[in-house]
Amino acid sequence: MKLIVYDISGKEVMTLVNQKLAAGSYTADFTGTNYPSGVYYYKLEAEDFSEVRKMILLK
Repeated sequence: MKLIVYDISGKEVMTLVNQKLAAGSYTADFTGTNYPSGVYYYKLEAEDFSEVRKMILLK
């Protein structure tokens, strides 16, 4: 499974998860203390599944 955060320009900001995990529910924290407020995207990839979602970081 991979969980990667990108900035608005598509540049990779941080990789939160990059390992094989057993089936189940998991959490991953993105603390944006070193990043400015704004729109970010995260991409979740797991086997045959891939999804990109938008998130807003407010400080």
